[in-house]
Amino acid sequence: MNKKDKASISIMKIIGVSLIIIFLLGITVRATELSIRTVDITLSNGYKMSVVTTKTNVYEILEDNNIFIEDDERVTPNLDDDITEDNKITITNKSVQEVQIAKISESGIETTLDEILKGYSPIIEKIVVEEETIPYETITKDASQGATDTKNRVIQQGEDGLKEVTYKIKYQNNEEIEKIVLSEEIIKEPVNRIVQVQKNIVTTSRNGYERTQTTGNKVGETRIFKVTAYCSCAKCCGKTNGITASGTKATAGRTVATSSQFSFGTQLDIGGYTYTVEDRGGAIKGNRIDVYMNSHAEALAWGVRYLPVTVVE
Repeated sequence: MNKKDKASISIMKIIGVSLIIIFLLGITVRATELSIRTVDITLSNGYKMSVVTTKTNVYEILEDNNIFIEDDERVTPNLDDDITEDNKITITNKSVQEVQIAKISESGIETTLDEILKGYSPIIEKIVVEEETIPYETITKDASQGATDTKNRVIQQGEDGLKEVTYKIKYQNNEEIEKIVLSEEIIKEPVNRIVQVQKNIVTTSRNGYERTQTTGNKVGETRIFKVTAYCSCAKCCGKTNGITASGTKATAGRTVATSSQFSFGTQLDIGGYTYTVEDRGGAIKGNRIDVYMNSHAEALAWGVRYLPVTVVE
């Protein structure tokens, strides 16, 4: 090999090495420009993964890794944005409000954001205690004994009761949307109105004065009755609630039990005191009357008395 050929080979080696160096330098510059990075991706189900990429656009990074975003998912940063310095992409589920707003927007319905968000305003719960009236009932008792000519007589006026009701109330946009009863407490029981249907009173005139006739007993007429006493205990009544046959609450100084010859509500003067017929009794027959007492001891102390009884009204 002559000197000329050796020189040619040397030149070729120099050129080859130079090309290799230039190529390597190009790769280094390209790699620097592309900036290879590791990106952490968190999916909406909580799964985390790391990917190596040279891309910076969020959408392109997800697409390269076959990750597609559903309508009810949100991406941070946004799909059109570039990755941020923390190299993280987070996918989360949208709220119900956002999904609804998106659907309305896509449907083309004309509305405002305020109107849409109004339906998703916070719901406020309150515990409220209210006092409410318990209406009384009207009870009708028939004491007409089949008479066709009758009239109604109120023997007890009705009175409303009172209860305290605890509610759980839900409000949205200052409007009540739900009301649930939690508890009720009776403060005052209602008193029923009692109306008695009885024979119509017939008024006749005799010797210059009027005399009223009811169910076989004349007003002003006086007869001697066997008068005993009772109370609301089980021994006397077989029950203890103190409710009379007419539906009233037995009261000492007012209530007496008689046979059906006296209609409920009839007022009797017994030994100078006026009582009202409000009760019946299995042993109360004929000319016998039972006077109501507050206690069994008082009833026993009364004993048996024979007293004049006059129909007052």
